[in-house]
Amino acid sequence: MTTPKISVRDVQKVFALGNGKEDFVALGGVSLDIADSEFVTVVGPSGCGKSTLLNILAGLEQPTGGAALVDGRPVAGPGPERGVIFQQYALFPWLTVRENVEFGLRTAKIPKDERRRRAEHFIRLVGLEQFADALPKTLSGGMKQRCAIARAYAVDPSILLMDEPFGALDALTRVKLQEQLLETWSQDRRTVMFITHDVDEAVFLANRVVVMAARPGRIAQIIDVDLPYPRTEDMRLSPEFGDLRNRVWHAVYHQQPVKEPAP
Repeated sequence: MTTPKISVRDVQKVFALGNGKEDFVALGGVSLDIADSEFVTVVGPSGCGKSTLLNILAGLEQPTGGAALVDGRPVAGPGPERGVIFQQYALFPWLTVRENVEFGLRTAKIPKDERRRRAEHFIRLVGLEQFADALPKTLSGGMKQRCAIARAYAVDPSILLMDEPFGALDALTRVKLQEQLLETWSQDRRTVMFITHDVDEAVFLANRVVVMAARPGRIAQIIDVDLPYPRTEDMRLSPEFGDLRNRVWHAVYHQQPVKEPAP
């Protein structure tokens, strides 16, 4: 039996609020396996623990109970095999695009020539080659996020953990970055866990959509997205896409099991 790339086993997370307040149960026993090379999106209402689950997998939080595993090994902290991309771009404002992309490689003591080669490769991959020497303050929001994605890719993680990376962008830029992300994923097939509030985005990107419910945070439903890749703009307008979007929408906003379609 193949070991899942990511495995979450009855993970619980409780935050002690103190001052006589009742503890907050962010995750109430979440179990999920994600296969190598799979693209999984996670949706759910605010407060359902999506970001908490991602932070546990990133090694930024420790679970109160249960276990989070990567390649069968417990997550004990951050690691180079996991690239993390947040909604906030977290670029160093005093460094150029190239220097931002090289930052993790420099920390890993990668030789200068190899750092430059890798950085230039991923800068081209995200379409920022004309802005390699630009500072972040001169970039649009979409360009900053592409720089953050290139930086995550440069250290060659086998897993990308993405927490609403396109949430602050305008609709057109968001769609373009979704398509670009899928194009990049189709080339290297890294394992991706992508959190979003946007149902259309969740369906467009994923092999599977994980729908979470709140109080406490738990998995309400997992919906397979049996649409072929590459995903195209025309596909967004297809009846098949609409049916899947409606199933996810109902699962998120009504928190009720959705009847499976007849075979």
